[in-house]
Amino acid sequence: MKMFFTILICKLLRFVGKLIGKGSSMPGQIALRLCPDILSRVKLPEYIIAVTGSNGKTSTVEMIAHILQKSGRNVAWNREGSNQIEGVTTLVLSSATLGGKVNADILLIESDERFAKYTFKYITPTHYVITNLYRDQLTRNGHPEWVYDAIKDSIHPETTLILNADDPLVASFGQGRKNVIWFGADKLDSDTELLESVYNDGAFCPVCKGRMVYSTHHYNHIGHYSCMSCGYSRPDTDYTITSVDLGSGVMTIDGKHEITLALKSLYNIYNILAAYTVASLVGVDGEKIAADMSNYVMKNGRVVTFDLGGRKGTLLTSKHENSISYDQSIRVACADGRGVDVLIIVDAVSRKYFTSDVSWLWDIDFEMLGDENIHEIILAGKYCNDLAVRFSYTTIPDDKIRIFEDIDKAADYLSSGRKEYIYTITCFSDKGKFLANVKGE
Repeated sequence: MKMFFTILICKLLRFVGKLIGKGSSMPGQIALRLCPDILSRVKLPEYIIAVTGSNGKTSTVEMIAHILQKSGRNVAWNREGSNQIEGVTTLVLSSATLGGKVNADILLIESDERFAKYTFKYITPTHYVITNLYRDQLTRNGHPEWVYDAIKDSIHPETTLILNADDPLVASFGQGRKNVIWFGADKLDSDTELLESVYNDGAFCPVCKGRMVYSTHHYNHIGHYSCMSCGYSRPDTDYTITSVDLGSGVMTIDGKHEITLALKSLYNIYNILAAYTVASLVGVDGEKIAADMSNYVMKNGRVVTFDLGGRKGTLLTSKHENSISYDQSIRVACADGRGVDVLIIVDAVSRKYFTSDVSWLWDIDFEMLGDENIHEIILAGKYCNDLAVRFSYTTIPDDKIRIFEDIDKAADYLSSGRKEYIYTITCFSDKGKFLANVKGE
């Protein structure tokens, strides 16, 4: 009876929450107070697929759900992205019958990397995707190796790990395990022999701390690596990006399955490959996956096209305090051969807590914006002067940069007198402040 009433209350709170546009985590929070071990009492589906990592969780989960639902599977997933244990509890109980059976073929869980050990105390994933580990929200997460330790405590021996082979820290989760599926990219035309990032988180081996060497860099510390001391190296991949042409927007998986990219980004191709890997393991045909993913536009609102004063543009939402997320958005703008203007907004540092720490701005590779494809750079928001100081340490000419603390004034400037395509790069908290000035497409 305790389980029955806990599920009932969660469902009722979830229903009310949807009516008022809230309630993705609060129902689960109440349910856990009523019955702390409720997740161990519910009967779960045959497939329980979990996704965690620093970047790409929400996008990867959405793509997995899209592919599996197109193939006829009934998927329960946390589409709102509420990914701590309270949100996951809401998902599970809202998808369950009052008798405690989750009414789905597949339970698909996005999990916050720091809190996965709590979520998976009672739930054992059959498959566990770990996308990457990057510098992310320093004041919350510290160093990526600290997050590694948090994720390690969430892994069950019987779970099949699906790991990014090109991330040395993520790949080390597979050390000594047999039930591991590896995904990654062959050497690509866009690779560099030398590291071009402003920092190097792949300098030392995660296993023995010896010096690491790379034969190729995809971006930042993602690439093909080996340790000069202990021999730890990138594993061979089971699912592989064999070629990418970002100019034409086409990637090829395993040498035969072509996918047309709606977002021409190296960052995006890893999310697609992770989703492809999961769907293949569940039994979806590769050609069908490729067809379903070609030109797929994310529904999570992280990429928004707009019209501003007759000028077309794209808003790319980057993760708060996460330099690689911003780097990838900058790469998209730089790769646009039309000649573009770029607006960078930093008006809030975090959605969840107060901090004015902007040290992470120094990890972003703003030097890329010196590319000839970038015509003007507009810095806006409360922290525009912090951005300006960061830019003063690049070789980008001052006359290429405009500064507006007021976001509305920055939008007014962009809406008059110029014709270039616009890329707006900002975070979750600030995107609405800009989009209030534009028309959606």
